[in-house]
Amino acid sequence: MKTIKNILMLLGVFFVISTLVFAVQSGDVDAADVAENDVATESNTSYRITAIEIPENLNFAGESVPLEDPEVMERVDREFLVNTYWQSNALLLMKRAHKYFPVIEPILAKNGVPDDFKYLALAESGLQNVVSPAGATGFWQIMKGTGRDYGLEVNENVDERYHLEKATEVACRYILNSKEKFGTWTLAAASYNAGPGSINKFMGIQKAENYYDLLLGEETGRYVFRIMAIKEILNNPEKYGFHLDSKDMYSAVPTFKVEVSEPVLSFADFAHKYEINYKILKRHNPWLREPHLANQSKKTYTLEIPNKGYYHIGK
Repeated sequence: MKTIKNILMLLGVFFVISTLVFAVQSGDVDAADVAENDVATESNTSYRITAIEIPENLNFAGESVPLEDPEVMERVDREFLVNTYWQSNALLLMKRAHKYFPVIEPILAKNGVPDDFKYLALAESGLQNVVSPAGATGFWQIMKGTGRDYGLEVNENVDERYHLEKATEVACRYILNSKEKFGTWTLAAASYNAGPGSINKFMGIQKAENYYDLLLGEETGRYVFRIMAIKEILNNPEKYGFHLDSKDMYSAVPTFKVEVSEPVLSFADFAHKYEINYKILKRHNPWLREPHLANQSKKTYTLEIPNKGYYHIGK
């Protein structure tokens, strides 16, 4: 009997592993999704996995989605399922959005870019200063050449692609240029992911002028649908099973500005003058890429210094 029980247990484990491998291979989740996704236990009898009801008025930047098209509807449904049931990721996006959207929103509004594009930054980076395999960097995933073309300083000492306000300004200009070129906000968003050259090429080959009519690569083909799913979930969290209080959210630490127009030999020493440490200084100024600032041109840089009392620095 003990041998039979052991065999049954092994078969159960094999079934679970096979299910996860199939999910990864199917492309609905990647390995990181599986590793992070919350798994309901047998004891949690209240946990229910259901289909997702898709909102009838789904849109991106005011442009309607043709949900009557069954192929489009399946793609929408996929992104709602993946982003709803990848709970840990959705919670992190909500927490970070509370911290960083107040910085992004007024810059989008000032430049005449629809508010929906703040969710593009979420889709691009999860609101983290990540670097893609291709070298795209920061919250807005800006390539080195693009950053320089749009006026950002990008070198080993300073990389303003990590400067949230300046990078958001560049993203706005890039998006507005794409909107002027392609005519719709939806295609402007797609071109942000694939590049305007690729979108223009696909449109020419396929003789189509609408995002929903184009056959695009896997990532770009899912891109706008993912943005819309994230937008809907973050705007209606309880509808999708998420319950957070204001105390659960991440909040920005208040700062004041300090101008620097001379070289800085040691940012560790510089930080101590303001009763913080090197780590905290760099967290608030991630665009400073080295432990010093060469600044041979005597350019004026503005650093963010956190107000006293928010961090507990060890002695």
